[in-house]
Amino acid sequence: MNIRRAEEKDMPGINCLLRQVLMVHHNGRPDLFKANAKKYTDEELLELIKEDTKPIFVCVDETETVLGYAFCVWQQHLNNEILTDIKTLYIDDLCVDEARRGQHIGKSLYEYVIAYAREQGFYNVTLNVWSLNENAMKFYEACGLVPQKVGMEKIL
Repeated sequence: MNIRRAEEKDMPGINCLLRQVLMVHHNGRPDLFKANAKKYTDEELLELIKEDTKPIFVCVDETETVLGYAFCVWQQHLNNEILTDIKTLYIDDLCVDEARRGQHIGKSLYEYVIAYAREQGFYNVTLNVWSLNENAMKFYEACGLVPQKVGMEKIL
């Protein structure tokens, strides 16, 4: 296993995993998430791969097959009226191929992101997780993350 920045050649594997994530969300909340859709067009994904402030890290095997990814976003609120100027690395999406789960790929990706954030001088790492995704919630709790804020809704 090797973890590195995503490259254009990784797009088919990343797209496959993006579909897996979408289906987890669609199956849990079909009222919110469409089936058989893509979060990014290929053009958008290629731009993200090139963007240094939105790094995508992939875990690949010896044949360069994408086993998992972590989409990240640099965030900072400079000169905000109420928020401090801390630098946050936001994990927008973390996924491991459903056929490869249980092999510590997610943990390795998460630890890689933490090391990257430390090297880059970030104050913290944050993410959002849908409450319908109990496995993800358990995974993040096992990694030591704690709730920072909670989103709530009332369906009308």
